[in-house]
Amino acid sequence: MTVFEPSYDQVLDFCARAPVERVFLEDVARRGLGRFLAVEDGGGALKALCHAGANLVPSGPGSRVFASAAAESRSRMIIGEATAVSELWEAARHALPRAREDRPHQPVYAISERPEAAGTALRAATLDDVERLLPACAAAHQLELHLDPLARDPEGFRFRTEAQIEEGRSWIWLEDDVILFKAEASAWTPSAVQIQQVWVDPEVRRRGYGARGMRDLVRLLLETTPTVTLFVRRENLPAIAAYESIGMRKVLEYRSLLF
Repeated sequence: MTVFEPSYDQVLDFCARAPVERVFLEDVARRGLGRFLAVEDGGGALKALCHAGANLVPSGPGSRVFASAAAESRSRMIIGEATAVSELWEAARHALPRAREDRPHQPVYAISERPEAAGTALRAATLDDVERLLPACAAAHQLELHLDPLARDPEGFRFRTEAQIEEGRSWIWLEDDVILFKAEASAWTPSAVQIQQVWVDPEVRRRGYGARGMRDLVRLLLETTPTVTLFVRRENLPAIAAYESIGMRKVLEYRSLLF
C-alpha cells in the first residue's frame, strides 16, 4: 500500500466514521496542526491514518504501514486506539528507542446524556487563574507522564497553559484559594470533546469533589457538543469509579507508549 498525505476532506471523512476514537485527529486537522499520512482502502476512502507531530497517533487497520514514518520521527509518544498502536509498534520497534513505559488497555469513557447537576462553582478559567493553575497543571502532567514540565520547559508550559485558557479549553472550581476541581479539553470537534488532566487538590481529595466537578463539566459541555469523552490509566481505580458514577461508560481502549 502506498502511504501519502491525505486531503483535509479525506481526514474529516475518516474521522467521522469513529468520532470518539478519532477526536484528537479531527481536532488537529481542523486546527491545521502537524502532518498526516494515510493509506486508502482500494475504494478511494482512507483505511488508516496517522498524525505525526509531538506524538504519533495512528488509527485504522493496517497501521503498520506507518513504521517508516515512525522511525524518522522524534515523537515522544505513540498513542491511540489500542490495535492500531500495537500494529505500528510491532512494525517499528526495532527502529525506535526503547519505550520507557507501555500502557496497554487504557479505557476510553464517553457520555452523551447530561447527568444531574452537582451544584458546584465550576467556571471557565481566566488568565487571572494562571498562577494558581500552573502548579496544579504541572502536578497533573507529572503524575501522568512522570516528567516535570516546569523543570523541563517552564516558559513553554506557561504558554500552553495560557493558550488553553484563551481558547476556552480550561475549567476550574476554586474555593478559598483551593482547587477543588480543574480540567482541560485536549481535543474538541463538532461531534465530541475529550477531557484531560482532571485534578483535585491533594488536601481535599476523597470528598467527592472530582465526581461533582466532572458532573457539572459534562453538563456544561453537552449543551453544545454531543459527546464528552476521556481516557484513563487502567490502574487509576478512584478516577474510574468517579467517571462511572456520573454515567460515563467504557467504549474502547487506547494504548500509550512513552519514550
